Amino acid sequence: MVKNKHRAPAPQTPVAPDPSLPRACVIGAGSSGIAAAKALHEAGIPFECYERGTVVGGNWVYDNPNGQSACYETLEINTSCPRMAYSDFPMPADYPAYAKHHQVADYFTQYVDHFGFGDRITFSTSVDHVTRNGDGTWLVTVTGPEGQRTEDFDAVLVANGHHWDARWPEPAYPGTFNGKQIHSHDYRNGDQLVGHDVVVVGAGNSAMDIAVAATEKARTATISQRRGQWVLRKFLFGRPSDQVALPSWLPWWATSAKLAVGAFASGNVAKLGLPQPKHKPGQSHPVQSEGIRGALKSGRLTPKPGIERLDGDRVVFVDGSSVPADLIVWATGYRVSFPFLDPDVLSVKDNDLPLWKRTVHPDLPGLYFLGLLQPVGAVMPLAEAQSVWITEQLRGTYAPPSDTEIRQQMVHDHEANKKRFYSSARHTMEVDFDHYLWDLQRERKQGAARAQAARTTDRSSATA
Repeated sequence: MVKNKHRAPAPQTPVAPDPSLPRACVIGAGSSGIAAAKALHEAGIPFECYERGTVVGGNWVYDNPNGQSACYETLEINTSCPRMAYSDFPMPADYPAYAKHHQVADYFTQYVDHFGFGDRITFSTSVDHVTRNGDGTWLVTVTGPEGQRTEDFDAVLVANGHHWDARWPEPAYPGTFNGKQIHSHDYRNGDQLVGHDVVVVGAGNSAMDIAVAATEKARTATISQRRGQWVLRKFLFGRPSDQVALPSWLPWWATSAKLAVGAFASGNVAKLGLPQPKHKPGQSHPVQSEGIRGALKSGRLTPKPGIERLDGDRVVFVDGSSVPADLIVWATGYRVSFPFLDPDVLSVKDNDLPLWKRTVHPDLPGLYFLGLLQPVGAVMPLAEAQSVWITEQLRGTYAPPSDTEIRQQMVHDHEANKKRFYSSARHTMEVDFDHYLWDLQRERKQGAARAQAARTTDRSSATA
């Protein structure tokens, strides 16, 4: 483990759990789940946190025992350390600008140890079923070392992640393939590529990383993309590219302009053979890679357009060309799914799930979603802010606006998001990192004022 050399603030003295407060359940102990557990712990809210695996860290744990991590050997963060860290626990000062996966996993362990809530997490326990009770509470059925049991909770905080349920091409490409096919979720290291003619399909960060690895390990390496992307460099002008901060209250056009500048400074990879993007830099989720340009320039990586069909030991592309292939890596993204929720409780189609502030479903009071967003930046600080907001709701120090206003805001934000990005299952949960934090902080202040006004009215009525 990397020694933690930063000076983190001393942990707050935990508030003893108050049995009069609503009892909460946290599903998952990844980066969002531990943020929730820490917030509940410090707020004195009784809770249980269930984790399928044996360690915290979720997707950042290589070969996580929970069987759901997509972590691979060369994985590193795409957001620089200061922008990824929780607000009250900086990443170690000796970490590189972009930490490796094992450093991130260590950081999460340090976070739990520092704030002292590890004993509140129940490991090796899966959540099987979550259903609403007749009185408005939630029944949670779990299976652990001691068997299956069902408990009653006032609130459920869903933090099961959205990078574990692999999405394969639908419908499947025509033809037959004689070789092996895997999803990027099942890719771990370059040894899986050795001696193969590899075709990587996709245009996201994982596709770029695996394609670069294939140039070093495979017999031949090809990357196939239906749609071009603006690929940003992680460093610009000698510093991490995401450390050019803008005022958080600025609207999306400001972030879009910043991404456009980054794309221009990084250079257009279409000049190296990848498809020309048909959208502007700010109209898709950012893709970053330091290695893809060198792989293309060297000729070790062959760029191809989308696939037309599979043909035995070859892959045929829409331009009529083909390459030999005995291993296809489908880096085609993930489905948003909640296997513990019945379809009549919540159904998600094409990853489209409108939520108020990406946290609250107006029809499901007491059910909260954490980290179910795709920020232009890192999820962790946003999940932390969501968690604190939820504890304020559970403690009664925050009061929401009217149901009508909540639904109007939710629809407005969801429609605005659709206009910003091209239509894709990849862009159903996008938020602007800084603006989201600013907007949520503003709502928390307004909600605190509403709660205070309600208490004042109640006291006045009691003394009248």
